[in-house]
Amino acid sequence: MQEPVVVIGIGEMGGVFTRGLLRTGHPVYPVSRRSNIDAYARTVPDPALVLVAVGEKDLHPVLESLPTVWRDRLGLLQNELLPRDWQRHGITNPTVISVWFEKKKGHDYKVLVPSPVFGPRAAILEEALESLDIPCWEVASEEEMEYELVRKNVYILTTNICGLVVGGDVDTLWQRHQDLARAVADEVMDIQAWLVGHEVERERLIEGMVEAIQGDLHHQCMGRSAPARLARAIEIADEAGLAVPKLRDIQAQAKAP
Repeated sequence: MQEPVVVIGIGEMGGVFTRGLLRTGHPVYPVSRRSNIDAYARTVPDPALVLVAVGEKDLHPVLESLPTVWRDRLGLLQNELLPRDWQRHGITNPTVISVWFEKKKGHDYKVLVPSPVFGPRAAILEEALESLDIPCWEVASEEEMEYELVRKNVYILTTNICGLVVGGDVDTLWQRHQDLARAVADEVMDIQAWLVGHEVERERLIEGMVEAIQGDLHHQCMGRSAPARLARAIEIADEAGLAVPKLRDIQAQAKAP
């Protein structure tokens, strides 16, 4: 039997990883919001991995309350994730995966492109996903993983924010509204560059976004989180002193009666 794995968050995404981990022989200890996390840490003090599978808005509260014995064996998978998110909690070397498959209630998972993973426990996640025929690959460096996280952010934020204006799917967005998509992506990349503390590879990121679009041409642009993502992006832009006129124009249009 393999070493146990703790999964914090037992929603749709946590369920997919749990299935893969069980298939590869890892006993899984699920931790929900109502669980006594310190009691779990005493029961499982030395897991192979502690996978935090909560949503973006719950990530920081979870990391703040994380038992000390688990801090050096973290796995993170949230959208809009960047190194500053774990560094602010004094976490230095987590295993991070940029998830490129979706899982909605009542439906099985759907893959857009292979999911990149990096960190000391990357092999555990790679093996778990491969047991479910979900493609996954291990990147070579922290710098490449940072690019992959930014790439996912550019895809999600650009398609979600543009969807507030044009709706529809990502193929229609890119084929019929490419000027809008590029304008939004450029401002999103301004924000991402400020968040990571250096300029980003803009053309490479656009190419990476287009690859993801081609992975699921009928993926809908605007999910339920789109208004919140736009508001959060503008809040960060305000903090950074960035103009982002296209994002502000879209916000104004979305609020108009």
